[in-house]
Amino acid sequence: MPRPLRVAIVGAGPAGIYAADALLKSEAATEPGVSIDLFERMPAPFGLIRYGVAPDHPRIKGIVNALHQVLDKPQVRLFGNIDYGTDIHLDDLRAFYDAVIFSTGAMADRPLSIPGVDLDGSYGAADFASWYDGHPDVPRTWPLEAEKVAVLGVGNVALDIARILAKTGDELLPTEIPANVYDGLKANKAVEIHVFGRRGPAQAKFSPMELRELDHSPTIEVIVNPEDIDYDDGSIAERRKNKQTDMVAKTLENWAIRDVGDRPHKLFLHFFESPVEILGEDGQVVGLRTERTELDGTGNVKGTGTTTDWDVQAVYRAVGYLSDELPKLPWDAVSGTVPDEGGRVVEETGEHMASTYCTGWIRRGPVGLIGHTKGDANETVANLLDDFANGRLLTPDTPEEDAVVSFLEGKGLTYTTWEGWYALDAAEKALGEPQGRERVKIVEREDMLRASGAIQ
Repeated sequence: MPRPLRVAIVGAGPAGIYAADALLKSEAATEPGVSIDLFERMPAPFGLIRYGVAPDHPRIKGIVNALHQVLDKPQVRLFGNIDYGTDIHLDDLRAFYDAVIFSTGAMADRPLSIPGVDLDGSYGAADFASWYDGHPDVPRTWPLEAEKVAVLGVGNVALDIARILAKTGDELLPTEIPANVYDGLKANKAVEIHVFGRRGPAQAKFSPMELRELDHSPTIEVIVNPEDIDYDDGSIAERRKNKQTDMVAKTLENWAIRDVGDRPHKLFLHFFESPVEILGEDGQVVGLRTERTELDGTGNVKGTGTTTDWDVQAVYRAVGYLSDELPKLPWDAVSGTVPDEGGRVVEETGEHMASTYCTGWIRRGPVGLIGHTKGDANETVANLLDDFANGRLLTPDTPEEDAVVSFLEGKGLTYTTWEGWYALDAAEKALGEPQGRERVKIVEREDMLRASGAIQ
């Protein structure tokens, strides 16, 4: 009787779990069967949903329910707290699996090359998100002394950062934020948040629902300058062909013509302002200089030479995420991705790297919503199965399911399991119950391991 197809997936966020789902739904799952192991460097699964999505977005976190159904399948195992490149390497994985899929996502901030970016008070959005999402590997405190704050970028991450900074700690208390985050946000002094985009309303990358959510808070007054509502031929064409772009533009137009209310925290959305320098004194942020831009007819912009200095004491860069380079894999340093063709990893020679695949943000960069990685996964898995059907996969030395367990335990590695996630999940819900909250996130890695049953 032929053994199941053994596949390792490195990264147990949505992209990796979608790949597992595609394998489970394939013909190979019936004959000869599939056996899938997910390796995740965090003690808990779900990647960006747990450590990148703002805590006041339970709708997006609801995606976890669908991912749960995949990990519940008997053909799937989870090995958490295992770091690729440190605890296990590509050659190790090839000894145990017919194929390896990398789906490690992106958690670092893309650099922004303007003067002053290294000043105290200049922060990356990804670092801030990791703090308020209770990531175990970042500091437990965050400096929130600034009364006026700038956020650079006009995507959903910028909205998340601005909204968290503008809300009160008590507004966010019903969410899953841990105590250290609540204490930090309760002491937050920000009362004025300025979000800057270098192009216009029709070029903003907000999703309509995320944008409208800004206005739902009783403490946040969203303000748009009527002079920033401007469209050229390229912008009008984009609105006509893209319903979401049109909905975003209409929301911004409505905010621009209304009277400013009296909610205590002001959140300004600025367009046609390109950041050129973060201003500092004595090593500390004291302002932001922007150059006014104007549309050029195509939807792009050109500088006007007119600059404005904004009085802010902190600047958050939300200009994109960047993936970490993976050992033993080819790397495109500019895009921060693994070179591929249809999910097959491509070496510098142009040849496909045998039995090695990628999906999600490590493949195409950090663009699109969480659900967009599903199409990536389907394509990658289809090509993996094509290679399997045509005998192009490497043959592992020890494909038995217990071989990798013996390997990890032989190295003395502490790992979590899917059963351990259920235990951690229950522990976090138990912490929230006395306060009437759905859960309170456990932050310390050792505490997560203990709650998961990985250590005593």
